[in-house]
Amino acid sequence: MSSTPEPGGAAPVHVPRKAALASFVGSALEYYDFFIYGAAAGLVFPEVFFPDSDPATATLLSLATFGVAYVARPVGAVIIGHYGDKLGRKKMLVATLLLMGVSTFAIGLVPSYESIGVAAPILLVLLRVLQGLSAAGEQSGANSMTLEHAPEGRRGFFTSFTLEGTQAGLILANLVFLAVAQLPEDQLLSWGWRIPFFLSALVVAVGYWVRRSLPETPEFEKAEQAHEVAKLPVAVLFRDHSPAVIRVVLCALVSTVSTIVGTWSLAHGTNVVGLERTTLLWMVILSNVLALAALPLWAMLSDRIGRRPVFAIGALGSAVMVFPFLWALQHGRVGLIFLFGILLAGLVYSAANGVWPALYGEMFDTKVRYSGTAIGTQIGFALGGFSPTIAAAIVGDGVDGWLPVALLTAGAATVAGLCALTARETAHVPLADLGTRAADRDQQLTHA
Repeated sequence: MSSTPEPGGAAPVHVPRKAALASFVGSALEYYDFFIYGAAAGLVFPEVFFPDSDPATATLLSLATFGVAYVARPVGAVIIGHYGDKLGRKKMLVATLLLMGVSTFAIGLVPSYESIGVAAPILLVLLRVLQGLSAAGEQSGANSMTLEHAPEGRRGFFTSFTLEGTQAGLILANLVFLAVAQLPEDQLLSWGWRIPFFLSALVVAVGYWVRRSLPETPEFEKAEQAHEVAKLPVAVLFRDHSPAVIRVVLCALVSTVSTIVGTWSLAHGTNVVGLERTTLLWMVILSNVLALAALPLWAMLSDRIGRRPVFAIGALGSAVMVFPFLWALQHGRVGLIFLFGILLAGLVYSAANGVWPALYGEMFDTKVRYSGTAIGTQIGFALGGFSPTIAAAIVGDGVDGWLPVALLTAGAATVAGLCALTARETAHVPLADLGTRAADRDQQLTHA
């Protein structure tokens, strides 16, 4: 395919596809690393790192280590977002990839509690913090890169590939854990669980190979050449875009649905309800296979009718669907767990999950897009990231014990959906006008 620039100085015609591919592959590899920790925290770590606690307490402590990364993510968002808006998207995407690969590989090397005592969970937490710092910049950087390369009128579709990669990473992580879960219990707990973490060594090589040749975005280069790159992007962000940051934080609460289904339900279903590990892993895998097909379709719909209604369908629909799913989980109804879990996580939630990269990224201009998306999402994701820990603390006994968890999840998703409806519609606003007064004028004309 020709690499001749299009009229008007646009990027070569193949670059948007290459940017989407780089976002997909990079996010898949990086979130494979991030999600294998979630699977391990739900299925293995309670016995490996907290063996002296009763099963419920061990699960709670293990899920708390999962949530620690979400505390680190807002900090990472400020740091990585700052340099992403100051130095460029490409450089920070390579840096986040390296940090995630190294920290994940090191988790596989951590000795068990029986070997070194309390130092084991401490090392685990420290490495989980490094994972969180890395993940804070991955999606936002990949999203900014793809959005700024995407053709007008198709930004939703192209940016959805960032989340396609995230879902692929989740599928890969669960498939790998599904394989090691077949090992005898003693082998799984001694060395088998480490294999998925060691495989992260491939992340650095493959991810770097994919991203090294991708050019910086035309919008960032234009701002750099015009000396419009902010010296302190975060200061500009909070000075000029605070309402948008708050809106992204609240919309990002919809991520609670993902962490409840993908992490808490594994731990609760296995350790409390007594379901097989492989049963719940297959539910998560099949949900995300459906999501791979649903995400770009929802995103394409948002290119036609707008970001707000599609996101709201996903968030508010998830608030409803979480009730039958958690009821089925608590009662151990395997067939209904698959049915409602796949519909919830694979289809309905995908409406919000596939659209947020465009919805959030379009709230900011080029000078602060990386910072705004990173900081807003990571604060919201931090709140969602501790939802498995909160759920483990508030779940009740008996057949109705699932209700507090359902109310927590539905409440977060409802806030997200209603908040999205207060945002400006940006699906048809030109890229150069996003996050500017011109976008406000377009919004007013649209509703005139």
